[in-house]
Amino acid sequence: MPNLENCPKCGGLFVKALRSVCDKCHKEIDQMFQTVYTFIRKRENRKASISEVVEATGVKEDYIFQFIREGRLQMAQFPNLGYPCDSCGTIIREGRICSSCNKNLQQGLDQHNKENEIAERNRQKENASRRTYHLFNDEIRRK
Repeated sequence: MPNLENCPKCGGLFVKALRSVCDKCHKEIDQMFQTVYTFIRKRENRKASISEVVEATGVKEDYIFQFIREGRLQMAQFPNLGYPCDSCGTIIREGRICSSCNKNLQQGLDQHNKENEIAERNRQKENASRRTYHLFNDEIRRK
């Protein structure tokens, strides 16, 4: 169900259904996309870097990154374009984090899992040593 919200870009009121911005801002963003796409579509500009595209078109880096993440600009056609890693900001071409951050994250998860296994083994040993056995002597019970 659509909600009534303020546009995060201009602050105007709009019905949020399919888009996260109002129609006016959406048209502006589409115009920026067309400007970028028209520039990099030219043969001599296909190998342009992000900074060259920003300088030539006047469109902010953030919007170009957004176009790449949304899949509006295909990375295969433009070899020097990329977007920042969500963790460290290094320019990458696929995924959300770079291989270095992915490796660090995996090492951290492996370390966490090892620590959990050791803690579980220690708990099991502690629980095993706490077991108490009661033996009843029938003669003592009868008295």
